[in-house]
Amino acid sequence: MFRSLLLGASLAAAILSPAAAQDAPTTLLNASYDVARELFAKVNPAFAESYKAETGRDVTVDQSHGGSSRQARAVAEGLEADVVTLNQVTDIDFLQTNGFVSADWSQAFPNNASPYYSLPAFIVREGNPKAIRNWDDLVREDVKVVFPNPKTSGNGRYTYLAARAYALEAFDGDEAKVDAFITKLFDNVPVFDTGGRGATTTFVEREIGDVLVTFEAETQGIAREFGEDRFDTLIPPVSLLAEFPVAVVETVAKRRGSAELAKAYLDFLYTPAGQRIIAEHGNRVRDETVAAEFADRFPDVRLVTVEDVFGGWKKVQAEHFAAGGKLDVLYGSR
Repeated sequence: MFRSLLLGASLAAAILSPAAAQDAPTTLLNASYDVARELFAKVNPAFAESYKAETGRDVTVDQSHGGSSRQARAVAEGLEADVVTLNQVTDIDFLQTNGFVSADWSQAFPNNASPYYSLPAFIVREGNPKAIRNWDDLVREDVKVVFPNPKTSGNGRYTYLAARAYALEAFDGDEAKVDAFITKLFDNVPVFDTGGRGATTTFVEREIGDVLVTFEAETQGIAREFGEDRFDTLIPPVSLLAEFPVAVVETVAKRRGSAELAKAYLDFLYTPAGQRIIAEHGNRVRDETVAAEFADRFPDVRLVTVEDVFGGWKKVQAEHFAAGGKLDVLYGSR
């Protein structure tokens, strides 16, 4: 079920020699962002079936879910994850800076180690009673907005950056007006949950807010689970490309001897079978054939990028997300 916490799903790995297979670990831990529970609950058994067919061996994966940035910190503080599947480049850069993933992690897998992508989207009450259509509607005095805390959640950071990108266009780059826009947006948030799933609970089950801003995949999952007659999904005319980077946690994989298995697990996400499962769960995929199969589920949207609007993730981290950066100043002023 969409609301359940899913643990202990199976997965598979690369073919090992008999001697290596005897000593290879039979478990992995995937540390992932919190709205990916259902996705990996489907990915893992499919991978297990593939692995079993190729090697005859059974492997089990445990899942750890939470806000993306919190998960990165948990790994740095000792969470024994073999792989991370997060939703923000800066979270894996943080792990790289602290020596947990390789310096070339973004080149270890295709598409800058991002097997799929999404974007911040809106979900509103059925019938859209507040007539919300675009980012400027989120700063109206009569609208309450729910999204996760950008200080702890990659989901929330994408919302912050998408709103900022919209405002930069709307105000012709006038930073003072952009900052005022973001401050109004923050002021309209009644509850800042630490992660995306907490924000969903606040909006759906606690019935707080007029609009939830979250990944497009989460909006589709809400409609499926709680009923399309209760909610409407809205894709704003412009949004921000949200990539979902993956990496092997080298320090853990080397110590446990799970590096080959961990790489095979992440490789599976790029296969047609993996891409199909990912698309079924509301994410936009890289495989062109699979993307064409699911094209009717994904409306056209103009996507801007962190690189084009903000000069790249390293600059964003330094200017917005570092201690004392723009986010701290604007978030602290609310």
